[in-house]
Amino acid sequence: MILTMLTRKPWTHDELLVAFRLYCRTPFGKLHRLNPDIIRLAQLMDRTPSSLGMKACNFASLDPAQQARKIKGLGNVSRDDRHLWEAFQENAESIAAEAEAAYDELIKRAPVPTDMDAEIDTDFALPTGPTETTRTTRARRVQGFFRDAVLTSYESRCAISGIAVPELLNASHLIPWSKDIARRADPCNGIALNALYDRAFDRGLITFDESFRLVLSDRLKARKKDQEFPILLEQAFLAVEGQPLHLPKRFKPDPAALGYHREKVFR
Repeated sequence: MILTMLTRKPWTHDELLVAFRLYCRTPFGKLHRLNPDIIRLAQLMDRTPSSLGMKACNFASLDPAQQARKIKGLGNVSRDDRHLWEAFQENAESIAAEAEAAYDELIKRAPVPTDMDAEIDTDFALPTGPTETTRTTRARRVQGFFRDAVLTSYESRCAISGIAVPELLNASHLIPWSKDIARRADPCNGIALNALYDRAFDRGLITFDESFRLVLSDRLKARKKDQEFPILLEQAFLAVEGQPLHLPKRFKPDPAALGYHREKVFR
């Protein structure tokens, strides 16, 4: 009697990138074999939806936010999984660009839009120059990865107001886009904020202290003395001063990046 040994199909680097992208941009409740997007990607990868979903979930066991919540993933992390996670920690921009490129190459086999495609926030400066097309493509890929990873981490809710309207939300950088290329796509360098708070955060009118409590700029608080100080501003800012940030379920804000914002951006 001849026994046939079944061997597992090894994961390529591009496939791991797609699985990692899936983890970063998909809510936990949708990381399962019945998700239509996972089914479609698995078919393109010649894998089962279960194997792709489990591979994506395995990255959860490497996420400190999940370790703090005692969620250990499936406990089947490979050496390549760990190396990819570590590479992302070292240079999120590079891995995000690679992951988006790998995903784009994969869906070329079946170019049908899915819910996983990024809604790009165009309110940021795109690079210009002789290689504008290449740079713009990379910038949009990185920005799309960052936005979806941050909003997914915060369950598409503003971390201050709790408003859950994605069209009104932005992924705000703690260390600005222009200041640290490697952290442009790092979701730990981001917070989900509605458009008003995002602009205030970007302009240094608000920040968060070491305990993740909202801090207002003296310049903003001084405006209350104005007779025409709108009640909306009072409710939106003064009424929530000191309120704790609603922390995400994954990719919690990096305290060092928040420290940078307090020291270099906050006024």
